[in-house]
Amino acid sequence: MGIDLSDIQIQRKKFDNPVHDVMENAARWEVKVHDHGMVGLVDVMPRLIPAGKTADVAIVQAARVSYGEGTKHVNEDRGLIRYLARHRHTTPFEMVEFKFHHVMPIFIARQWIRHRTANVNEYSARYSVVPDRFYHPSIDNVRRQSTVNRQGGDEPIEHATAQEFLNYLDKCESLYSDYEKLMEKGVSRELARIGLPINVYTEWYWKIDLHNLFHFLSLRMDSHAQQEIQDYARAMFALIQPIVPIAAEAFLDYNFQAMHLTRLEIQAIRTGQALDTTNKRETAEWEQKKAQLGL
Repeated sequence: MGIDLSDIQIQRKKFDNPVHDVMENAARWEVKVHDHGMVGLVDVMPRLIPAGKTADVAIVQAARVSYGEGTKHVNEDRGLIRYLARHRHTTPFEMVEFKFHHVMPIFIARQWIRHRTANVNEYSARYSVVPDRFYHPSIDNVRRQSTVNRQGGDEPIEHATAQEFLNYLDKCESLYSDYEKLMEKGVSRELARIGLPINVYTEWYWKIDLHNLFHFLSLRMDSHAQQEIQDYARAMFALIQPIVPIAAEAFLDYNFQAMHLTRLEIQAIRTGQALDTTNKRETAEWEQKKAQLGL
């Protein structure tokens, strides 16, 4: 049995003023990343906004809990957005959403998926054959394990060892033909895929609101993140910056290029004494902050 909706009258109201497409009537915006990777911006909410405005207007509208342009000027909108960002009033930023199409190596996707604040639909290797695409770093980008960062590498390794690593990748990638042959012989795709190396490319559609996107970018554009995911994060920021320029500016000023001080650090500045802790990592982080502040 269906639902009777005949008593509901839908009013279709036109825009009060001229509007424009924040993506400039393009089907999508794209940035190529690495050898086969890509960041594509496929949609934005809001897509149509008052002429002369940016999508920042949706943040202002939500903060004022009103509709339409109102009587506020652009400089007042900027002041409000910066106030919201400065004081961590995050919900108005959730009124802007972006839908991306990402093509990236599986080892990057596995880091990426830890951010559980987006809607994701990934290419299925159970249903489809994985394309013959592999991430292959340049010899200069084969990095030595960091002595201070257990998660990554921070400087190039000698060329002989780097070349040995690239030769190892060549061997792994050469087995792709076996993957194809075994499927031709009847091995299911869901099993055949398990022998593929994690530098093979996957892809997904990824939809996220601006507040959570800024959190993602603050972590993944940071110099401590793996270089490969930094490259994707920077491409994403380049795509959204023209769409929400005021919010993007506030993000840089108050988040990404800012510094958080703990209670202990504020106390150390006030008293001129050493940091009141025996934790070596905490002390090292404080020394880095002092150097940045010129203390």
